[in-house]
Amino acid sequence: MSPTDFCWTIRVYYEDTDAGGIVFYANYLKYFERARTEWLRMKGLSQDTLATSHGVLFVVKTALVDYHAPAKLDDELKLIVMVERIGRASLQFIQEAWRIRENESILLTTGRVKIACVRSADFRPFSIPDDILLKINADNKTA
Repeated sequence: MSPTDFCWTIRVYYEDTDAGGIVFYANYLKYFERARTEWLRMKGLSQDTLATSHGVLFVVKTALVDYHAPAKLDDELKLIVMVERIGRASLQFIQEAWRIRENESILLTTGRVKIACVRSADFRPFSIPDDILLKINADNKTA
């Protein structure tokens, strides 16, 4: 993990699991979404502010997920957000979910997620506003 990566910790709840007590595979996309939302918040941005003040939204364009090991009820998960690429109208992330137990960390899931900037009025692609790019680029070396 580099100094520019973002980390968010969550706990697995009963509602997150399937009949076998394992985290349902699609929930990792929810976890990744929450982590990216918290990453934005750490940058001084919120989804609401993007829509109301800037007239833009970030929407998922592509998501690719690899599953390595299962998470179970009550596990503590560390979600990592790494900015892989910053484009004019998109951001690409590498995301990871790790199970944390005492002195042990196990990689559960890796994902590559591309989000696109769109106008909130018509959902058409739109360049990320310069002031938002400045906040996103703070502490990131990838551009």
